[in-house]
Amino acid sequence: MTPGRSERGIAVLLALIAVLFMTALGGVLTLTSVSETMIAGGFRSTEGARYAAEAAAERVLADLAAADDWNPFFAGTARSTFVDGPPAGTRAMADGTTIDLAQHVNQANCQKTTACSIAEMDAFTADRPWGVNNPRWRLLAYAPLSALLPTAIGGASYYAVVLIGDDRSETDGDPTRDGSDPANPGSGIVVIRATAFGPRGSSRAIELTVSRPAGDGEPGDYNDRVRQRGVSVLSWNEVR
Repeated sequence: MTPGRSERGIAVLLALIAVLFMTALGGVLTLTSVSETMIAGGFRSTEGARYAAEAAAERVLADLAAADDWNPFFAGTARSTFVDGPPAGTRAMADGTTIDLAQHVNQANCQKTTACSIAEMDAFTADRPWGVNNPRWRLLAYAPLSALLPTAIGGASYYAVVLIGDDRSETDGDPTRDGSDPANPGSGIVVIRATAFGPRGSSRAIELTVSRPAGDGEPGDYNDRVRQRGVSVLSWNEVR
């Protein structure tokens, strides 16, 4: 029996519905695959930034260990040898984005990108509740990780900036110098903040509290990962 016109129409309609369904399903699968790839790439970039920040922090420990006086670091007259030029201006990332060194320092000191006043740096805030003893962050190191890591394992994809500041437990009211009074709980202690910037807008930051141990300078312990003679890492935490 020859199918009627209505039956042929229904068959065509069902075929169209099946095609549309398969097309939609293919689109969903493609979108899911792309999304998962992007998520995995973002996670990989972020984790890479954390490792890059740790590598930069480890690098500057050697400079701190070699320095007889840490006050020139606070004054900005001395820096790590891990630098890539003058301590100003912008740095270009491999993906075309830029990092403004001055803005990065200002953001740490007063949570804005423009220049900070002394009053703003001494203000009591949730992030900086120590008032006049708030750290006055200074540039300590700034360079691409390719200076430390082979390009083949991604060193060229990350840029690190390391800041140094007086320890927050200081009680001398002068964040531009390390306390000299042995009774000052922050004497001989500094804080370094290492931030690494990577692809896809990723960045991670860590902070280390570092002291110069008394006596013969036994190696410090950086979670059993970093040991530098002449400095001791008292704490390590990730900055969110």
